[in-house]
Amino acid sequence: MKKDTETTTHSNDTTEANDATMSENQAATSPDTKTAGENKKSGGRFKRKEKEIDIVKAENAELKDKYIRLQADFDNFRKRALKEKIDMMKTAGEDLLVKMLPVLDDFDRAMQHIEKAETVDGLKEGVGLIAGKMRDFMKQNGVTEIEAKGEVFDTDLHEAVTQFPAPAEDMKGKVIDVAEKGYKLHDKVIRFSKVIVGV
Repeated sequence: MKKDTETTTHSNDTTEANDATMSENQAATSPDTKTAGENKKSGGRFKRKEKEIDIVKAENAELKDKYIRLQADFDNFRKRALKEKIDMMKTAGEDLLVKMLPVLDDFDRAMQHIEKAETVDGLKEGVGLIAGKMRDFMKQNGVTEIEAKGEVFDTDLHEAVTQFPAPAEDMKGKVIDVAEKGYKLHDKVIRFSKVIVGV
């Protein structure tokens, strides 16, 4: 009976030992399995990050290319605009000069007729016609004469070259004579009237 009890106890001890060994084996196996799962997840995340990095790199390269092209386009535009500005400055007065050519032609014809003219009256008439044509041309292009004689001296329009005793009391501070006419281009003074002011 005692032997049977010892056998049963020994059997129980063996079973417990086996159970403990199995638990240890499971415990030893479980971390490895967990680590492999984590590695698989990490590997997936790493691949996704690599793809994201590749996408960002591609976008960056595309933006860089667009920037370089835009910079080149702007540089070409700047050069073209500068060239056009230089060309415009060279030919800015072309239209005006073309319109003045007929007046020059009239002067040439007048010079040819001076030698043949028998009276001064004909020359006066010819010069008068040319002067009238020139004034009309100037008005058509927005150039007008500044009225000065008899007007109150105005520093915005007139330039005093000298002062002279006024012929009458009411002419003091006014323009009594014009040494050189002044002109406006629309509302802008392009040449001040040179005047003599009464004091």
